[in-house]
Amino acid sequence: MALLADLPNLDPELFQAPSLESLGLPSSSQPAPKVLLLYGSLRERSFSRLAVEEAARLLDAMGAETRIFNPRGLPLPDAEDASHPKVEELRSLAQWADGMVWCSPERHGAMTGIMKAQIDWIPLALGGIRPTQGKTLAVMQVCGGSQSFNTVNQLRILGRWMRMVTIPNQSSVPKAFMEFDDNDRMKPSPFYDRIVDVMEELVKFTLLVRERSELLTDRYSERKESAEELSKRVNQRAI
Repeated sequence: MALLADLPNLDPELFQAPSLESLGLPSSSQPAPKVLLLYGSLRERSFSRLAVEEAARLLDAMGAETRIFNPRGLPLPDAEDASHPKVEELRSLAQWADGMVWCSPERHGAMTGIMKAQIDWIPLALGGIRPTQGKTLAVMQVCGGSQSFNTVNQLRILGRWMRMVTIPNQSSVPKAFMEFDDNDRMKPSPFYDRIVDVMEELVKFTLLVRERSELLTDRYSERKESAEELSKRVNQRAI
């Protein structure tokens, strides 16, 4: 209830935190779902960050454990070695997470370079381990003007490329500068309600998928090659 007290836009009688029982799943000793949230702006008052913070509060209230990655200081892809502290931090969080939330502003009809750089630093494979394969993903965007879906559509393509289970629902917040109050909290609106819907769906999909991820992503072609062969193939220096 303490977490709900920080969510004044919610109707507590209608709010339902997804659970294994509500999804018809057996009880499990697995810890709370772990969700990594990424945002795509370095502005002091970043609306993609504020939207992600609202999403994290909702996820916490739904029983998830959340981490928000701050992209400030992350170098451009390939500008530094992967041993750079911010790169190591991002990659460690990507491996830690059961699911992710990606939220970017739309700039020139596309996601920002800040958003793309974060995704580009997360490799398809680290040795024989794929840090994103089979994990869940929710996509969001904030708009400076009228509502658009260019960025979430692009994020979906990247999610598929990263072999993630991208949930059907999504959020696009138009005129984001009008949707947050002076305390940097999102105002009550259908756009806020949509973020609630998206986070609820993300938690449901994560609970459904995470214990079955290895089974769902098991492939015939990969069973044909050993972990050593796979590591050599996906880490070729000539590429």
